[in-house]
Amino acid sequence: MSAVWDGFRRLADFRGRDRRGRFWPYALVVAVLLYVGMAAAMIPMMSGFFEEATRYAAENPEQVTVTAGPGQYSVQIHDPDAELMPDMSGLFWAVRLVFVAAGVLLAAAVTRRLHDTGRPGWWGLPPLVFAAIASTLFPMVMERFMQSDEAAFGPFLLLFANNVFYMISLIGLIVLLCLRGTPGPNRYGPEPG
Repeated sequence: MSAVWDGFRRLADFRGRDRRGRFWPYALVVAVLLYVGMAAAMIPMMSGFFEEATRYAAENPEQVTVTAGPGQYSVQIHDPDAELMPDMSGLFWAVRLVFVAAGVLLAAAVTRRLHDTGRPGWWGLPPLVFAAIASTLFPMVMERFMQSDEAAFGPFLLLFANNVFYMISLIGLIVLLCLRGTPGPNRYGPEPG
């Protein structure tokens, strides 16, 4: 627990080094908190969408097929003119906030962990850059697809390629964060005790 509290206490401390045993408990707690925050943002929006679909089904029984059973409930709408797609802008802003929160909560800890392996902290930036690009492109691509825009395929391919590079850079960063620290002092300070 001390590693977790230390990570929060040192949010703005980009100097020095951290061992794996200090970094990973903090990083895992941050990841859990971010996923809980994302779920808290998504649940109200999705429940509103399901309520709207259920209301539409009750008002237009000839336009829907409702399938209900143990552990499942499905509403299939056959009316192509039904406007039931939820406003996703709130979700997109929530995703952006989660990325910003992840960057703020992990930046210093990742930097110190990279310092322990003898690398500069900027090696942790590529996943953030690709995540920022995705959070900008994704809403645009979704809006074009919802409007059945034929020109959405180009930005979709760009988004897909960006996400591939994001995953590669994220996996690479995780590998670097898992490496053993350099023994003895390095240019970032003495070996952590």
